[in-house]
Amino acid sequence: MARSEPQRTCIGCRQEKGKGELLRYVLDPEGTVVPDLLEKLPGRGAYTCFSRSCVEKAASRKQFARTFKNEVKGAAPRELVDKIVARLEDRIASYLALANKAGKIVSGSDMVIESIRKGKKIGLAILADDVSSEIGEKVANLAMREGIPCFRILDKDRIGGLLGKGLRSVVAIEAGGFVDPLVKELQKYGNFLDGGAVDEQDPRV
Repeated sequence: MARSEPQRTCIGCRQEKGKGELLRYVLDPEGTVVPDLLEKLPGRGAYTCFSRSCVEKAASRKQFARTFKNEVKGAAPRELVDKIVARLEDRIASYLALANKAGKIVSGSDMVIESIRKGKKIGLAILADDVSSEIGEKVANLAMREGIPCFRILDKDRIGGLLGKGLRSVVAIEAGGFVDPLVKELQKYGNFLDGGAVDEQDPRV
């Protein structure tokens, strides 16, 4: 019989969930709360749901200090949320940089649109937060027709910087090994921010 996943309790909403569904935190040697996204850091852990509201609730109610039974640093609600968002964005950015290094990125709205229309195997499209509404709608609609996941995150300057280019409002990742982990990270980011990485094909948006 398969072993069930260990259960942990969110210190924000007090719901019990599988350990893999929650976000883990540890204290560094200086007593600062550190989000452990990969669940590899040593030490006693505290857990919240992968949700900004639960993080803010736990922080505002001083639950990190209670759980670790000590005074803690870096656990102000806004500070902790910003730290988590930055780490999630860094993970997405690192995947984009790796995909670019592997030659699996198509960038620029015209190039992406042309690639999709010509049947190139595109597995994921990403729109910058500050893409123009006209271009964003055109790419999102085209991606939807072709069944390509399409998300909106980061800005043109940062996306361009990751690719070693100028401003880029649209990038596409060719089908292959980079797509699934990137989609998972984008969904995780969006869930945390209640829409932070907007899935352009989500009917709720």
